[in-house]
Amino acid sequence: MTRRDGPESGGQISRKQTPGTQLPGTQTLERTATARPRMWRVLLLNDDYTPMDFVVFVLARYFRKPEQEAQQIMLAVHHKGQGVAGLYTRDIAETKVAQVTAHARREGYPLRAVAEPEADE
Repeated sequence: MTRRDGPESGGQISRKQTPGTQLPGTQTLERTATARPRMWRVLLLNDDYTPMDFVVFVLARYFRKPEQEAQQIMLAVHHKGQGVAGLYTRDIAETKVAQVTAHARREGYPLRAVAEPEADE
């Protein structure tokens, strides 16, 4: 016993499609390659008032840096005027900047964090 799927039996019409052919009314969708999002650097900037211990604390808490790496970044901030705290997508970088700035202000420190786009290679 065979079953017929056709309009008279209430089923849908079944058409075989050979490779390279399209059924009438169909579209071929092409996949587009998604580009990687642009990355942003979060920089901590040196000032004359924020204690080094607080900068290390910020790096550990908000950027999840181990103690030794946080110390190295803090020394770069102190000696070079700025240090890279991390590399993130834009939204995350802006959030980190806002969190660090808010915490520093609550503690009474003028520590500045900024986000800038990573240089194109």
